[in-house]
Amino acid sequence: MAGFLRGPLPPSSRLALIGASAAILSLGALAAWRWRRRALRRRRREMQRVGVVSDIVIYPVKSCRGLRLDEAEVTPLGLRKGDLRDRFWLVIKEDGHMVTARQEPRLVLISVNSRNGHLILNAPEMKELAIPVKTSGKNPVKNCRVFGLDIEGRDCGDEVAHWITTFLNSESYRLVHFETQMAPRKCELINTPFRPIDEVPYSDAGPLLVISEASMEDLNTRLEKKLDLRNFRPSITVSGCSAFEEDTWNKIIIGDVEMKLIMQCGRCILTTVDPDNGIIDRKEPLETLKRYRMCDPAERHIHKTAPLFGSYFGVDKTGTVRVGDPVYKIIEC
Repeated sequence: MAGFLRGPLPPSSRLALIGASAAILSLGALAAWRWRRRALRRRRREMQRVGVVSDIVIYPVKSCRGLRLDEAEVTPLGLRKGDLRDRFWLVIKEDGHMVTARQEPRLVLISVNSRNGHLILNAPEMKELAIPVKTSGKNPVKNCRVFGLDIEGRDCGDEVAHWITTFLNSESYRLVHFETQMAPRKCELINTPFRPIDEVPYSDAGPLLVISEASMEDLNTRLEKKLDLRNFRPSITVSGCSAFEEDTWNKIIIGDVEMKLIMQCGRCILTTVDPDNGIIDRKEPLETLKRYRMCDPAERHIHKTAPLFGSYFGVDKTGTVRVGDPVYKIIEC
């Protein structure tokens, strides 16, 4: 063996040795490049604390009273707490068209909760009603119309339909339930800034609406009659930041949840419904907001004449959010 090593290598062996050396160097360079790339990615993803979650609210039946929570699961379709999921129930006309507090302001007086596998409804001067969360498969599936888009919902039965119709003293209305095997509405068909992955059941536009306490305080300094965030129905309220700062958070992390800012929320006359008495004003806070919260002219095709208050976020990573959780803004360096 020693004599062989002292002798000259044949040309084919020299070429093989050179090729092997080059391959080793290439692998080493590739590994070093990957390590540097991962390190750069880690450095580029910095987080800055911007506030604290001060309130979490779920709205199981669209336009009905919200339910305040200490914590909630964030799913791709919005908030969830046990049997309750955000805007998974909808009041409709007999022809399937949605009914909201825009048409029936007293819907905001109906409170919603769950108990022992039942959806619990309460309203002034009405007897409490309990209906199964899981609607019988024998009940028909209705074709519903929500802001111009078709979506299914399983009819919840005659008893709750009569209860809602009696309370509202209205034409015949039905309650339907969105089931997870049904196709949700694509948010990008509702408004162009949304991504293909953003979907909702009966929500207006997006899975999550975030508003800061400071934004509400700023608005109240301009209003003769003070309001609160019940008029604006946010999913998550944040304290400890400046007014309208939520409009600038491109990506945020709360607990183990990651969310992406999609667009600001254009407000409608539903914000003028008094949550305490169900009377619609049709003026405030919209008139005041229009004086200082209109969109940039370049975005008028998105928001039209609606003033802006609160921001819609899509869900990039699911998990749990809790009151008291710090809110971090992701900074790309």
